[in-house]
Amino acid sequence: MPADVDISDLAEAAKALLLRLAAQPVLWTVGALTVLYVLHSIYIYTRLRQFPGPFLAGWTRLPLIKWHVGGKAHLELQRISETYGPLARIAPSVLVTSDPELLRRMTAARSRYKRSSWYMAFRFIPDRDNIVSVRDNDAHAQLKMKLAPGYSGKDTVGVEEKIDDNIRALISLFKEKYLSGPGETNLFDLAQKMQYFTADTISDISFGKPIGFLANDADMYDYLKTSADSFPFLIVLSLFPWLMHVMALGPIKKYMPSAKDSLGMGRIMGLAEEVVEKRYPPKVNDVHQDMLGSFIRHGLTKDEAKSESLLQLLAGSETTATTLRMILFHVYVNPRILFKLREELRQARPGSPITHAEASKLPYLQAVIKEGLRIYPSITGVMLKDVPPEGDTYQGKFIPGGTAIGYSVMGLFMNKAIWGEDAATFRPERFLEGTKEELQERDVTIDGAFGWGRWKCLGRGIALMELNKLVVEIIRTFDLSVVYPTHPFKNYNAGIQVQWDMWMRATLTEQKF
Repeated sequence: MPADVDISDLAEAAKALLLRLAAQPVLWTVGALTVLYVLHSIYIYTRLRQFPGPFLAGWTRLPLIKWHVGGKAHLELQRISETYGPLARIAPSVLVTSDPELLRRMTAARSRYKRSSWYMAFRFIPDRDNIVSVRDNDAHAQLKMKLAPGYSGKDTVGVEEKIDDNIRALISLFKEKYLSGPGETNLFDLAQKMQYFTADTISDISFGKPIGFLANDADMYDYLKTSADSFPFLIVLSLFPWLMHVMALGPIKKYMPSAKDSLGMGRIMGLAEEVVEKRYPPKVNDVHQDMLGSFIRHGLTKDEAKSESLLQLLAGSETTATTLRMILFHVYVNPRILFKLREELRQARPGSPITHAEASKLPYLQAVIKEGLRIYPSITGVMLKDVPPEGDTYQGKFIPGGTAIGYSVMGLFMNKAIWGEDAATFRPERFLEGTKEELQERDVTIDGAFGWGRWKCLGRGIALMELNKLVVEIIRTFDLSVVYPTHPFKNYNAGIQVQWDMWMRATLTEQKF
């Protein structure tokens, strides 16, 4: 300290500064909040310091937000899993895992983990839960019991026949409008047609009749476009779940999709509500054997039925459509795989349309479908689960309560330790090669495309039936070629894969299967 500076002068200066601050409460408040924020950030960072990850992610959610808004979160989380290990830090209180054993333990029936507030974004009606958004484990179990008979087909009639009807409608559409002949090319967007098929199929199964995408060869009510446009917004909501409460407020709610709208998601909400309204109050002699009828018989309230019906249309079309697109794309750009599939069909000689039971017995077809689920999973959101209040332990490291753990689906499905050195390659044979234990582990792991345990997707059986049947009917009927091989399709990932401009050329195959 310089000799000419008096300590008493410094004390007087500090006292004067304190008095000035005391006279300005705003400065005191800002200062106090800043100190509290810094101390809280240090505390949160310290709680998970034993888990590696990008340095900035330990202090702020900004990297996580950037990855999601940029549509690259699934790839970034894969990179983090490969760089930092099977349990890594991606935000101050958030970890991500690619360890199938940990994921199965978290989702087991008796697990004390529960869904985090991340799931609130999937309340498609802001103030009303559905089977995806409900967070309480007991409430989820009770709702699942009411829905399961309808989804499983045990309480419905003609599910497979409805899928067959919509397959015939799609095949007819291709034959009537999109076949190419010598010297001519009638282009069509396979991505779009697959979603027409899945949207009509799930509405047919749910309500007893399709919406009409295939019959009109059009995006009815601009539904598919507006739903795809909404996915980036949904993923932002999942990272800021408190926004759901804001959206439920009157001034904001009036700008949200409404059943009174004539287009978009609001119109589909209106269609779902119209169907539900006609079924309530339930009639003693109600003979509807569709999924909605099953829900009603098992005690769903009218509001619950509206919420679940909307979820079926939103979740049951885009996800299955993505898997169909990517299976067909990879099959047709790999002649070897197409030949093996057709040879399996030639030897099996199944009926047309092939039955689900017949398809389930074709080992190479099943391997192709599993590989399609693996190479391009339709849902890549982190699906955060809250660690129990008492905490948990992973590989000797304590995970404190208040932490959320997410799922790196690409980290899991591209893990070379499980899938081999060629994990990035579409090669169905990996599901047919190896020891019994290795094959069983791969089968259990690929089921993660539908979730495990308590939160396994109820629509899994219907989705697999659609995949089994439509893939066979397309490859036995058409030869498809990619029109623009250097840029075969466009894709945006907002936690759900969205593809478009998958332009194809179709001719009738001359072979018989």
